[in-house]
Amino acid sequence: MVKRKICVVVASRANYGRVKYLMKAIDEHPELELQLIVGASTLLYRFGEAVNVIKKDGFEPVRKLYYIVEGDTLSTQAKSTGLGIVELSTAFEDLKPDIVVTVADRFETMATAIASTYMNIPLAHLQGGEVSGNIDDKVRHAITKLADIHFPSSEQSMERIIRMGENPATVFNFGCPAMDILQHENMTINNEKMSSYGGTGGPVDWNKPYILMVQHPVTTSYGQGFEQAQETLYALVRFKEIQKIVLWPNIDAGTDDVSKGIRVFREMHREEHFHYFRNFSPEDYARVLKNSVCTVGNSSSFIREGSFLGVPSVIVGDRQEDREHGENVVFSDYHRDDIFKAIEMHLSHGTYGDNKLFGEGDAGTKIAEKLSKISITNKKKITY
Repeated sequence: MVKRKICVVVASRANYGRVKYLMKAIDEHPELELQLIVGASTLLYRFGEAVNVIKKDGFEPVRKLYYIVEGDTLSTQAKSTGLGIVELSTAFEDLKPDIVVTVADRFETMATAIASTYMNIPLAHLQGGEVSGNIDDKVRHAITKLADIHFPSSEQSMERIIRMGENPATVFNFGCPAMDILQHENMTINNEKMSSYGGTGGPVDWNKPYILMVQHPVTTSYGQGFEQAQETLYALVRFKEIQKIVLWPNIDAGTDDVSKGIRVFREMHREEHFHYFRNFSPEDYARVLKNSVCTVGNSSSFIREGSFLGVPSVIVGDRQEDREHGENVVFSDYHRDDIFKAIEMHLSHGTYGDNKLFGEGDAGTKIAEKLSKISITNKKKITY
């Protein structure tokens, strides 16, 4: 029996967490062959070298592609997209996959989608149909129109994809595979489990309360990342008795501004209960998220995994402003007083009930099974 070759492209630490259980299901499926390409920031030290986590989990990439242009500006982000198209096209030509799988709404995702489309390889897209209020919407919806098979993560997203003219027979809502980690892994946290992570800052006692901060640059407000990060950090410093865990931002344009905001704050507040990390494995990030007393920043994980777990989350700014979400989420502008009040409100409330808005935790096996059976074509027509 000839196995169907499924090429999964992982180009950021966040997207690995989104597809790990799907990759596992593909690898274990008797009718599928997993081809894993890792690239972009997954290979870079300053973003945590997620490739090492991926390999430690037992996945061996068939290609490692470097296509990040230094500078972290709007221009270098566009150029990285173009270089990604070049590198991925060559890889696809060599590997000859039957289906390419890509995730969400990042510039690396766009590169994957364009390369796959022009190579006449059917494209499967995860997490299409969502809205978030910034450049991600443009990218995400453009990828939807390039994709041939759609795996949205919610009912609303599925309906949007169909209303965009996609054939309902190609749209399947099995939820987000990131929920599979939360469903199947032990979410307890302790000092022993987290001892392998170094980081910088004061000591961390994972058995005591902490607030988790993850704040990424916002492309549509490029140049404002320093001030935005500082406002969140100066809101957090007012919680004197609670530990603060800060995760480094992603590679989007403006990451240097956000990173500088964190570094300047770190140098001025070395005595405070702050600790800074580059990266966690998907399971350990889930544990850190699950056991936090509150999360603050603009990571979509606070909305997706946070809703599943009922973790109190403060979303700062407009990076996620239009996303559907559970009752665990409140929104704040970039002013430190507003951020402080939102966190304070959440701390007084405590945890929320779990919300299965983004799936039941069984998406990986369902998506893999569909990929093994669905009729493959790269021809599509608008359906309205």
